[in-house]
Amino acid sequence: MLARLKQAARALKREAILLRLAARDPEVPLVAKLVAGATAAYALSPIDLIPDFIPVLGLLDDLVIVPLGIRLALSLIPDDVLARLRAEAERQSGEGVALPG
Repeated sequence: MLARLKQAARALKREAILLRLAARDPEVPLVAKLVAGATAAYALSPIDLIPDFIPVLGLLDDLVIVPLGIRLALSLIPDDVLARLRAEAERQSGEGVALPG
């Protein structure tokens, strides 16, 4: 179970790096950048659709909305650009590059 959790955390880190790279890439469509930005804002915002203090449902919205937003943003990026950005994100995540923040 711990190994699966670590693997999921690494994948999430790669996706976050990929979205950061996509936001700065001129070949990424504006719509993809807006979806990625809205997803990141929702994930980091203290305001949720369902408040976190409601048991199970409060966290469930984060576990559904954020991954769907990431998937939607990635699906809006052209395949060749996405492949290039994935390779760069993999390289950066392997080097331990810190996310800005």
